[in-house]
Amino acid sequence: MNYIISIVGLIVVLGLAWIASSNRKEIKVRPIIQMLILQLILSFLLLNTKFGLIIIEGIAAVFTKLLDFANEGISFVFGGIANEGQAPFFLNVLLPIVFISALIGILQYIKVLPFIMKWLGWGISKVNGLGKLESYNGVASAIVGQSEVFITVKKQLGQLSSQRLYTLCASAMSTVSMSIVGAYMTMVEPRYVVTAIVVNLFGGFIIASIINPYNVTEEEDILVVQEEKQSFFEMLGEYIMDGFKVAIVVAAMLIGFVALMAGVNTLFDMVLGISFQEIIGYIFAPFAILMGIPVSESVTAGGIMATKLVTNEFVAMLSLNDLASNLSERSIGIISVFLVSFANFSSIGIISGAVKGLHEKQGNVVARMGLKLLYGATLVSVLTAIIVSFIL
Repeated sequence: MNYIISIVGLIVVLGLAWIASSNRKEIKVRPIIQMLILQLILSFLLLNTKFGLIIIEGIAAVFTKLLDFANEGISFVFGGIANEGQAPFFLNVLLPIVFISALIGILQYIKVLPFIMKWLGWGISKVNGLGKLESYNGVASAIVGQSEVFITVKKQLGQLSSQRLYTLCASAMSTVSMSIVGAYMTMVEPRYVVTAIVVNLFGGFIIASIINPYNVTEEEDILVVQEEKQSFFEMLGEYIMDGFKVAIVVAAMLIGFVALMAGVNTLFDMVLGISFQEIIGYIFAPFAILMGIPVSESVTAGGIMATKLVTNEFVAMLSLNDLASNLSERSIGIISVFLVSFANFSSIGIISGAVKGLHEKQGNVVARMGLKLLYGATLVSVLTAIIVSFIL
């Protein structure tokens, strides 16, 4: 029965993407089928095999060690601020982003990350039927982040058609950056975080290929990666400050959104006898069912999904941890992979602002297609959850 529901869910998601397609005649079916099969294989390897377990444990161990290193710096600055045995969210989850951001900067500076992003993107372009630039951007977004990635391709921004620009922005919104992965792993099982990152990469290409199909000529598909010329310590200082800004911004968003959600829930409960999260849970419950969540848990799951869309993934992950006792292990896994992406309303502003800072005209183009970007990125999250539901 689970397989039947997952197949129906897959058809519905692809159908919703097809309905929003700008040119249905140009949709390339073969690359989409190839990527769906690849998603299933990768999900199975990562979640259901000993090889996958070794990979996940290795990645988790690396990030655990990185978090330990980060805590050395945090303890030096903030030591004694928390009572013994307490684990403040800002100190333990958000501030390690500063150190991981610095590490990414070093790997970028010594040309390790550019090499990986360029050649991995080239390999993926052979599978997805898209251009080298789009494939590079998908990989780069998962490493350097949804706003920083546009700096690496800023030379091409002014030359891109709106179709190609959509795909670049959709990839950025559908994935997450390496600097924030460690924070996720403190809230969600590492195996779900890693699986979601890998599967989302191809999911972004699948949905974009349906919603926004186009052809790229060899002359148009030139990959020139922009590299900032900076001294080592200039670069290091910049990445450290960028990491700190991310931590502060996320903290501010959490303070505002969690407080607002608590207030709105109380208001709805007083007036209607039902919380706001429960109401939006009913709206998203059908999608939760299509993702393989049992009907009895679908409203709870739908509320968490909607929370992620209207606030951000951190608020939703906190909500998942609070409500985990009401959900089965399989449901927790499905919801977890759904949450690992930047698909929310605030990302529209972040991405359009990042592009506008580099090219004002193209930034305005991105802003105009913001809701379509969010629609596609949300479908990517649902698609990833459905793919994982086949395996769990």
